[in-house]
Amino acid sequence: MTNEIDLNRISDISRIYSESTGIDTRLVDMSGKTISLTCSSEACEICESANKLKADKCRKTHLYGCIQSDRFGGQYVFFCHLGLVHWVTPVYSDDVLSGGIVAGPVVMIEPDDILSADLALLEGIVGNPEEAIQNIPAVTPAKVDSLSQLLYYSAYSSRFETTGEAVDIHADIAQYMQHLKTMGGEGADHYPLDKENQLITRISLGDKTGAQKVLNEILAHTFLSTGRDFELVKARILELVVVLSRAALHGGADTNRIFGMNYKYLSQINDFGTVDELTIWVSNIIKTFTECVFDLQDVKHIDVIYKSIEYIRRNYMKKISLDEVAENVSLSPSYFSRIFKKETKTSFNSYLNNVRIEMSKKLLSDEDIALSDIALLVGFENQSYYSRVFKQITGMSPRQFREKRLMH
Repeated sequence: MTNEIDLNRISDISRIYSESTGIDTRLVDMSGKTISLTCSSEACEICESANKLKADKCRKTHLYGCIQSDRFGGQYVFFCHLGLVHWVTPVYSDDVLSGGIVAGPVVMIEPDDILSADLALLEGIVGNPEEAIQNIPAVTPAKVDSLSQLLYYSAYSSRFETTGEAVDIHADIAQYMQHLKTMGGEGADHYPLDKENQLITRISLGDKTGAQKVLNEILAHTFLSTGRDFELVKARILELVVVLSRAALHGGADTNRIFGMNYKYLSQINDFGTVDELTIWVSNIIKTFTECVFDLQDVKHIDVIYKSIEYIRRNYMKKISLDEVAENVSLSPSYFSRIFKKETKTSFNSYLNNVRIEMSKKLLSDEDIALSDIALLVGFENQSYYSRVFKQITGMSPRQFREKRLMH
């Protein structure tokens, strides 16, 4: 990802941020793997336990955050598969995304508002979920936004040198160029359409290693046929980026994400001044596109679900609808409804009603609050409907629940 000096520098940024804010941070590379970690809260133990038990999920979550932060201008707040909040700012190598600093976890709900569903996510990860979740810093949404901006401002100007991996890429290209020279004939002079088709196949399958190998061979052809003329190479690579994005879409990557990244990449190409910079740049694009094909779709869905859940919790007392929540997470209502039910194992309306009933239980402990008022306070339009839903979920009426609670 970086050489040793640069790694020390960005690790220092991550460490100082963590020590100053009390929020855990980790530096990750473009596979989502943790390079360095700074623990400043007891929540760190939860993430480390999850990393041991669910390493691939954690890695994909980190990678998803890095890609999204690059896509959205340098900072991104997301939910992990445990429903915990993190934020990330990207780090770059020669202005190409090469990883990120991930901060968190925190929760954006008060301890009193924690539901049994939240605790269930930690079962099997920690011994005592109820105690563990109390050790996670509770931060308001507004402060999360501020902390996310602070992390970005701390690291946005950091840029890093060519990596050891880049050296391997250049060496592989040089070796294949030598092969083409010794082979002679038309092979070295004609654009290898067969290789381009192989590249499309590799990307659509999500095969990063295979895609990089074929890309190196295409670049070797390009360098030989153009004499490494910068403008000619840039034109060929520009065409190649469009091909790569179509391959990712063919493989099942999210359309909006690919189009957004494609637009950004096409606007970046004029920022480079050497063939070597273009080579590393397009190599990193390949990694990003292949990751987008299959690996991150499930992570994206989890992030969307927890963002919708967080929206429900902040607005359950109002008249909210599936359409409203779907719009808040930028999905069509039908698609949102489908993935919500798939991920939560319940419908949107059932989930909303469960949240409202859980919140009403706390109010029922105060006998000075009328039952009709409680119904309105938690978002039900009338007491009759509230009582019916309450009994369906708990097996007793709100009045029976109150009487039982007050007896203990």
